Amino acid sequence: MYACAKFVSAPALVRRSSRVLCQPLSASVLSNPEARTEQARPGAHRAIQTSAAHRDIDTAAKFIGAGAATVGVAGSGAGIGTVFGSLIIGYARNPSLKQQLFSYAILGFALSEAMGLFCLMVAFLILFAM
Repeated sequence: MYACAKFVSAPALVRRSSRVLCQPLSASVLSNPEARTEQARPGAHRAIQTSAAHRDIDTAAKFIGAGAATVGVAGSGAGIGTVFGSLIIGYARNPSLKQQLFSYAILGFALSEAMGLFCLMVAFLILFAM
């Protein structure tokens, strides 16, 4: 274990690996070792370059996040269907509780619809506010 740690922390290995990390992947992997040592200058660092591809990735991430946020709207629809299905079953079992069952159904509908609207609001925030 000590020998392995000593090998990993060797100064020559650290210098060489840090130079390789500053180069593009094609220059690091595809070129021969002699060319790598000639290309890398000690102390020279490359700045991170951004391009149109970076904006495309951000836009794609926004669309994926908004799509994932709208999944809750389908859950809201299923919840509303469950609430009114249960209302019909409850009314069929005991018609005398019609008014009380209907008020509970409206409350369940409102809560389920609110969750769907919250999901839709989050999707629009992801698309247009970020």
